[in-house]
Amino acid sequence: MAGDAAGETDAQTEPLRRRSRFVDLTPLRASPPFARLWTGAAISGIGGQMTIVAVGLHIYDLTGSTFAVSLVGVFTLLPMIVFGLYGGILADTFDRRLVALVAAIVTWASTATLAGIAWGQVGAVWPYYILATVIAVGSTVIGATRQSIVPRLLPKELLPAASALNGISMGASITVGPALAGVLVATVGIQWTYTVDVVLFIAAFTGIFSLPKIIPEGSTGRAGLRAVADGIQFLKSAPNVRMSFIVDIIAMTFGQPRVLLPAVGAVLIGGGAITTGILTAAVAVGALLSSILSGRLGHVRWQGRAIGGAITVYGAFIALFGVILLVTSLLDDVRLHPIGESIGDANIGALVLATLALAGSGAADNVSAIFRSTLLQAAVPDAMRGRIQGVFTVVVAGGPRLGDAYIGILATFAALWFPPLFGGIVIMALILVLLRLNPGFRRYDAQNPLP
Repeated sequence: MAGDAAGETDAQTEPLRRRSRFVDLTPLRASPPFARLWTGAAISGIGGQMTIVAVGLHIYDLTGSTFAVSLVGVFTLLPMIVFGLYGGILADTFDRRLVALVAAIVTWASTATLAGIAWGQVGAVWPYYILATVIAVGSTVIGATRQSIVPRLLPKELLPAASALNGISMGASITVGPALAGVLVATVGIQWTYTVDVVLFIAAFTGIFSLPKIIPEGSTGRAGLRAVADGIQFLKSAPNVRMSFIVDIIAMTFGQPRVLLPAVGAVLIGGGAITTGILTAAVAVGALLSSILSGRLGHVRWQGRAIGGAITVYGAFIALFGVILLVTSLLDDVRLHPIGESIGDANIGALVLATLALAGSGAADNVSAIFRSTLLQAAVPDAMRGRIQGVFTVVVAGGPRLGDAYIGILATFAALWFPPLFGGIVIMALILVLLRLNPGFRRYDAQNPLP
């Protein structure tokens, strides 16, 4: 009877959902635990994004080196991979609520320590690298565990809408967070920027505490090497899951220009920290708008094709960003704009165009993320979901850090415009080849989700 009632409700609401272009809010109404988890992640995410921007600006302020900023990504990559994967194993073995809570405590404590040494005027760079690594590791474990929890809180048909809502929360976080970081760093200083994150992170605890106990279904109880082997064996038999990881790694490795932004604000476009915040936030604005207008994405059936198309568009916007930097460098006199200088000294035309290009990239990347997340949550069995979400979170978080290293090294030996222009072209070419070589991924059917 309950199943019949649910089917009748879906049939009644389906026409309305199809007509709407705006995000489907049904998951928030259907599951209060999901609503609280989503709200806590959105609020704490604002502070987390503030700290990401602040660490980059802080290290650039201490060293004056884009390469030094890129080392944050280099140093955090391996620990994120190791603990992200192990966090997924823990999420498939123990109460997922408890795993998320412990990871949140570690992340919060590390952020508080970061604020403390900033207030203490510590001039050495290495403590910031270490703490940024611990924060990244904790955030990776939280993300993997949270995503493995969502399918237990919602029915399968609401997972695309939930992914779009997560895009809104992430978009809001990386819209407000970087912009607020730029303003705070330029006005009251880096110390207060870190401190605000410490306060905002409390919201994450509220969302996690309110969850019920979530024990993995069908878990073997193994948390060691055998669990890793089981996960690897599953991936070998899951070509669609593998492909979703590969295309995202390509996009994030070759199309992530964030480590360039402090230098772009300082020596190319001008405006210092405020310009850095605007350009970083532009990506999130695009993601946020695409999520708000995501109402029809939940009804896309051939999601593999949608992923490939979205990433191709992403590569085009990243290449356009490189073209804008190239033209700016050719037409403008390059002047030094130290961190904190007035936005009135920036090249406003170049800033507007660069902002639009990065917003387009954010929108395209978010559409890809919605479908990739839905694929994993719908096609992967619950007993394996933590481990696969761990891999997914490592890809999502680790790919940009590979990109940080690629961009930082290439920018050191070439002009600021070259890495995004070259990287965008590489993305478009590789995605075209991979889609042609993997017809099964092109035929991935959301109505019959196969891993």
